Formats: sequence, structure tokens, C-alpha cells
Amino acid sequence: MADASLKDLALVFLKLGTIAFGGPAAHVAMMQREAVEIRQWLTSEEFLGLIGATNLIPGPNSTELAIFIGYRKGGWKGLIVAGASFILPAFVIVAILGWVYVRFGALPEAGAFFHGVKPVIIAIVMHALVSLGRSALRSPFLAVVGLSAAVLSFAGMNELAILFSAGIVAVIIRWIHTRRPRLPLILGGTALFPAVAAASGETGGIPFGLWGLFLFFVKTGSVLFGSGYVLLAFLRADLVERWGWLTEQQLLDAVAVGQVTPGPVFTTATFIGYVLGGFSGAVVATLAIFLPAFVFVAISGLVLPRVRRSALAAGFLDGVTVASLGLMAAVTAYLARAAWTDAFSALLTVVSFVLIARFRVNSFWIVAGGAIAGLLAGR
Repeated sequence: MADASLKDLALVFLKLGTIAFGGPAAHVAMMQREAVEIRQWLTSEEFLGLIGATNLIPGPNSTELAIFIGYRKGGWKGLIVAGASFILPAFVIVAILGWVYVRFGALPEAGAFFHGVKPVIIAIVMHALVSLGRSALRSPFLAVVGLSAAVLSFAGMNELAILFSAGIVAVIIRWIHTRRPRLPLILGGTALFPAVAAASGETGGIPFGLWGLFLFFVKTGSVLFGSGYVLLAFLRADLVERWGWLTEQQLLDAVAVGQVTPGPVFTTATFIGYVLGGFSGAVVATLAIFLPAFVFVAISGLVLPRVRRSALAAGFLDGVTVASLGLMAAVTAYLARAAWTDAFSALLTVVSFVLIARFRVNSFWIVAGGAIAGLLAGR
């Protein structure tokens, strides 16, 4: 595998943080292109293993994947550089939008821009699914597990329940196949559940302050599994209903900004922090919601290699990995339904997929071309 300097890590993840529209599934697809196909920092199997690891810890999965890649290629320094570089562009963009929002009370329309970007994101994710699937689906059983995960996701089952069920089933099947006399307890080292929520204390019933903002977002970043959409429930329950720090409209605007800007969806916290406490609030909220991700990845980097040495533990992570691909496929279907609003958007996905799969065009130019096409079509 190719080496990566801290400068290489910074440049790649600064670029991805700037162009990574489309949510976690799209971010994973772009990282797969950069880290596996273009730069050959990781094998497909290693990359899939990191995806499985991120799905077993709380927090923003795509950001944790960037942190894991940085840790794998650059140790502790790489962990910090890759994660911070991926977050920084989104922080700057969202903070600027927060300033515009506070100053003018609204955000400019960008419908035409995203009308072109969204179909391109679908193509990038579809290509990643095809590439990763070749490495992950090594047997008919694993293919069935991945398909079942997608079906259960469509049925509304909790993502974490799907992942753990897939891992447990894979362990049982591997145990039966090897005919071992007993099933050892291996699940304790494969997931890390936070204690920060219990230790952070309650901040309800107090007026807004930066310390309360920090505690809230540390708690949220420590316990939130699933997609960025789950974040909405946490934000509304405390910030709107319990404490009254935000109005319903402000919350919806904040979530919209997190969805349509590049980089981690969790930079919704940046926008909320700016609305509530200016630039200081934006910095505090951003540090707080992403801090647990760095901690969990650092701990996981020490634990997971040892867990992988167990055949049954490896089976568990194999099950989690293919289930992750199933969840990614389900998310892609939902995204496609929202993105394909007309013949233009569907055609843009097809053209983009061909450019990526056949001609290996870089994701940056694909996204830029989609944005230009959307703006031209919107005139």
C-alpha cells in the first residue's frame, strides 16, 4: 500500500470536506475513490473493515471514517489532521451561512445548484456500492445478509439493531461451520458505548450559555447512532421544546443548512451555535459534537485489531460490514427518489456514473460539472 504524509492527508480531506455533498453515503463513496482506487492507501477489504468499525460506535460515521483513515496512515497525528481537515471546510461554509442568516434573517436560494449536484452524488454512491460489493460479498450467505439489511432498513428497523443482528447471525453461522464446542463472548470488544451522556449532567432549566451548549452537543455526539436525520429528534426535544433556545423555524433552517452544504451533516451544530452565540458559539458547538468521534476512534484503533484476530470476531465484523453496505444501498434508494425529479436529473446520474466507472473522472470534476449543469438548466 502507498504511503501518506500528513500533508497528503490534509490536502485530500480538505478537498473532500469542500466538495463532499450528499450526506454520509456520498462521503464514504468519495473516500473510497480517493483512499482505495486513486491513492491506494488501503485495500478494499481494509476500507470495508473501517466502515464496519465506524458503524459500531456513536457519532458521524463519515467523519469517523476520515479519522480512521488518518489514524491508519499517520498514527495519532494523522488521526487529528484527517479529521480536522474534513471538518474545517464545512465549518467555515456553515459559519458564513450562519452570519448571513443572523444578519439578513434568511438564506439565499440554491435550488438550481443542488438540482445538478444531487444526481451526481447518486452516481458516486452507486459506483462505490459496486466497487465495495465486489470485495465484501465473498459468499452467497454474506450477499443474503446484505440484502436482508437493506430490506429491514426499508421496513423501518433501527440501523444499530440491523448491524448487530447481522453480526450475531454471521457469528452463529461461522460457529456452526467450524463446529466449535462453545460460542465465546466476543461482542464486548466490538462496540464502544458512551458514558459521557450520564456524566455530562442536565442542562435543562437554565438560560443559554456556552457551557450548556458544549455539554449538550458533547452528549449528542456521544449517543447518536444512525443517520444525520436522527439528529433532528435530539435537537428538537431539548433546544426547542425543553429549553426554548431555538424556534421551530430556526431548527428547520439549521437542519437544511447541514443537509445542503458539503462535509459532515453534524455541522448543523455549527449553524445552531452561531445563531445562539455568534462565532464563539459556532466554535464551541462544533468542537463539542465532534470531540466524541475522535475519542471513540482512538479507543477503537487500539481494540479492534485485537478483536480481528479472533475468527468469530472477524465473522461478526464481516456481518456488520455487509449489513453496512445494505444500509448504504437503502439510503441511496431514498436519495435517488428525492434526486430524480425529472428526466434531466436521471440522465445526469447515468452520464456521471459512466464518467466515473469507465473513464475514472475525479469526483471533484463530477460534482463541479453537475453543479454547472444544474445552474444552466435552471435558467
